Amino acid sequence: MNAKIDDHVPVLITGGSLVGLSASLFLGRLGIEHMLVEKHPGTSRHPRGRGNNVRTMELFRVAGVEPQIHVAASALADNHGILQAETLTGTEQEWLFKEVDPGGRLSLFSPTSWCLCSQNDLEPVLVQCARELGGDLRFSTELRSFEQDGDGITAVVCRRGTDECRTVRAQYLVAADGPRSPVRERLGIGQTGRGDLFHNVSVTFRAKRLADAVGDRRFIACYLRNPEADGTLLPVDNREQWVFHIPWHPERGEELESFSDERCAEHIRQATGVPDMEVEITGKAPWHAAERVARSYGTGRVFLAGDSAHEMSPTGAFGSNTGIQDAHNLAWKLAAVLNGWAGPGLLETYGSERQPVARATSERASARSTEHRHPGYDAAPPTGRQRGVLATALGYRYTEGAVVGTDPAAPIVPEQLELSAEPGSRAPHMWLRRDGVRLSSLDLYEAAFVLLCGTGGRTWYDAGRRVGDRLGLPLECYRVGPDADHDLVCEPGADWAQVHGTSSDGAVLVRPDGFVAWRTAGFSAEPEAALTEVLESVLRRG
Repeated sequence: MNAKIDDHVPVLITGGSLVGLSASLFLGRLGIEHMLVEKHPGTSRHPRGRGNNVRTMELFRVAGVEPQIHVAASALADNHGILQAETLTGTEQEWLFKEVDPGGRLSLFSPTSWCLCSQNDLEPVLVQCARELGGDLRFSTELRSFEQDGDGITAVVCRRGTDECRTVRAQYLVAADGPRSPVRERLGIGQTGRGDLFHNVSVTFRAKRLADAVGDRRFIACYLRNPEADGTLLPVDNREQWVFHIPWHPERGEELESFSDERCAEHIRQATGVPDMEVEITGKAPWHAAERVARSYGTGRVFLAGDSAHEMSPTGAFGSNTGIQDAHNLAWKLAAVLNGWAGPGLLETYGSERQPVARATSERASARSTEHRHPGYDAAPPTGRQRGVLATALGYRYTEGAVVGTDPAAPIVPEQLELSAEPGSRAPHMWLRRDGVRLSSLDLYEAAFVLLCGTGGRTWYDAGRRVGDRLGLPLECYRVGPDADHDLVCEPGADWAQVHGTSSDGAVLVRPDGFVAWRTAGFSAEPEAALTEVLESVLRRG
């Protein structure tokens, strides 16, 4: 392609939904110039994708947008749990779970928690913050074509509804362009998995009287199992705006056009048990629950993220969260390569780390749909013990990739949540003080590698300082202990070494994404050589 180049940018992102916007935010935080193109004129107007799990909120916390997200999520701040009932007015009712974090156990593992923020409320926050960081976000603009060579990507992007097209030269392309990804199709990347699971029509509506039937039950979702009209009810403002997911069966020849406003309104009345309720339909959108994972997460300089890489059943809110975490994993690696302190081979670890996580998570999402008997999904209940949501959301591990000292045979998702600085796992959370300011250990991880050393780890600390300077990479070194003689001071009674599975003479190396790259339990006769070997391996600098 010998076209005139109109724009040069290190990274081009196609797709401006939750995952693409998160990629823009994370790249912007790392100072990486980029352009994002999205074919739609603006952010989502349909309230969907509302569950942001604890790991996603940790990432948004470090990226500085957690407060803005909580403001956007204020209408649903008091909603918890999933209710299952025949109708809202009947006697057959059961809470599948009533509290997201019963007993406050999550505070042992994280400085934050889940947040219920619908996609239409979250995306504008991401747009504003990404643009403030310098992101070039172009809506009503689509990726028309692209070619790649050994040095980069040449793409044609066009303004929809006009003849205006521009040729963009980028070093890398991130495809966050959804489950029907044109980029994935263009690359010829196939998919594995069970395929389509079930189908729904998501209906937004107004009904002032529905709040009376709901009463004080502030649920995230209510599965209504009326044999004549089943589906899922979700609050938007707990007053008069709601969403109802009506099962749709195209496999039986049911056409989308048959979901008229009249049919949807009557279905909602029957399902809720309020037969004379006034229902105003305000929108409809079909969606498909599926279990698919791409056979490859990219080719050459093109990478898949989010729904282009994996589709999951909505139960458990794993899909968008896994996609946002894809973007985070990829962003720091792109920054490391573009800034010259990692070899291009580091980018190969994106797929080797994230693809197994997607497979394990998509299987768990499907199993949870059967456990909950999700309306519209007819599947036999799973057999055997099922891993919990928290272990899946927070405890997943990278058994290979940009890590040293992992067990390749270990399960990607453990049976129980244990975060003890095992290489390949998310580093533990503990409260610390730095210069008198209280912070979580997770707040340390974003733009640099971090080497944590115990009270007896001075040799590791000194070696880390020298190695970082010599290799020309961002490596922050901290000594952690009980008093002000240390860079980071533990809270009274806390033992940093015990929490991190090492000794006071040991050290833990944490990646910019908060995952443990390597751990040692004690002294080394040649700490500089040992640390250099680890970093060269992790960053593929050979």
